[in-house]
Amino acid sequence: MRIYRNLLVLAFLLPLMASAADIPKNLEPLPEAPPPPAGMEGENPEPEVTITKKGEDTVEEYRINGELYMMKVTPAHGVPYYLTKDDQNAGWARNDGVAEPMSIPKWVLFRF
Repeated sequence: MRIYRNLLVLAFLLPLMASAADIPKNLEPLPEAPPPPAGMEGENPEPEVTITKKGEDTVEEYRINGELYMMKVTPAHGVPYYLTKDDQNAGWARNDGVAEPMSIPKWVLFRF
């Protein structure tokens, strides 16, 4: 019980000690933030999300720059799952959780 009382007194004294601290006289304001790099002005880093109903399932489509890269399917009864696209030529891969899916290298070694 004594520990809780001491912690309570300390909690009330800390703001008083902080307000009594001396503020240095040579403080200067921070400089203005630099503008973003040249290529960043027109880009939208947040995905565009479109929510549609297909039957009883709810499908959320995630797009960046108009390109569909992920879908979240929420069935009426069950656990939601994700469909992700690793590259342009690949099909859709199912991922049942929010953990990062395993990315398998797809190198072209020979073409005939």
